[in-house]
Amino acid sequence: MTDYAYAFGLGIGTHNSNQEWLEVFFAQPLLQPPAELIAAIPASDNTSTLSREQLAALEAALATAGATSQAQLAAQLAAADAPVVAVLLHRDEAPQTVPEAYLKLHLISHRLVQPHGTNLQGLFGILPNVAWTSEGAVDIAELPARQLAARLRGQTLEVSCVDKFPKMSNYVVPAGVRIAHTARVRLGAYLGEGTTVMHEGFVNFNAGAEGPGMIEGRISAGVVVGSGSDLGGGCSTIGTLSGGGNIVISVGRDCLIGANAGIGIPLGDRCTVEAGLFVTAGTKVTVLDADGKSAQTVKARELAGQSGLLFRRNSSNGAVECLSNRSAVELNAELHAHN
Repeated sequence: MTDYAYAFGLGIGTHNSNQEWLEVFFAQPLLQPPAELIAAIPASDNTSTLSREQLAALEAALATAGATSQAQLAAQLAAADAPVVAVLLHRDEAPQTVPEAYLKLHLISHRLVQPHGTNLQGLFGILPNVAWTSEGAVDIAELPARQLAARLRGQTLEVSCVDKFPKMSNYVVPAGVRIAHTARVRLGAYLGEGTTVMHEGFVNFNAGAEGPGMIEGRISAGVVVGSGSDLGGGCSTIGTLSGGGNIVISVGRDCLIGANAGIGIPLGDRCTVEAGLFVTAGTKVTVLDADGKSAQTVKARELAGQSGLLFRRNSSNGAVECLSNRSAVELNAELHAHN
């Protein structure tokens, strides 16, 4: 075994009736675990389901290696009835198992890596579609029997959603954030300190906001929003899963995307898109000079990543215009000072 690794996690999760993993919770995921911890792990495979005896042996080995917090976690997990797994990723490669996939999603939501900072290739093919219920994760094929069993007990099995991704807050609640509607932030989202996600805001996996910032719109998969930026109500960002091609959409620092607006190009810093305007890569934009006169007309992709731009629609002729943004968005400091 090598003396270095990419990530490690001890997790507790849920099996279906075929002993297949549905989900895994990692309380203390580690990025680049120390050599002493790696040496204490006997398994050679990336993913190892552990018995109580194996957990006890692992606890002792971790304690001897000085990995006190991980040893304490192993002791706690040894007392659980649910299945326990150890995942040791030697390299940052595409996940091959459900526990590996969940560990990588935890790394992002724990702020150990940023979006695009870990290999998630093939993730959708690895994760099962799961019924997320008031009794935890349930295999969809087993859901009718579980619903009937609940009724026979005089109860109702509440199904909150059917999806590959659970809500982040059931696994990770990062410090210094506010989330008005937790179902709208998926596990694998990155929320930097000072981020507020309002009721209609949405943050997908492998996406997020550096914080501080106000999110009232949609941060699609793969999109990262810079600090000090505000996404207005109902606005949207085209993500890598939504036909965005190879262009990675991002929003720079101190930007404002107005209500019901949207972008299909990356924005630099201090950019504003007025309410209701959707700027895609092929949108024809009239660039105005310092005097407010038309200088040239280009496709929006030619302005991608540039800072200090204001995109608006001419109220007389409907043309999309771009001019220098002389004032950057300023967040309400009081809103973000008490997260």
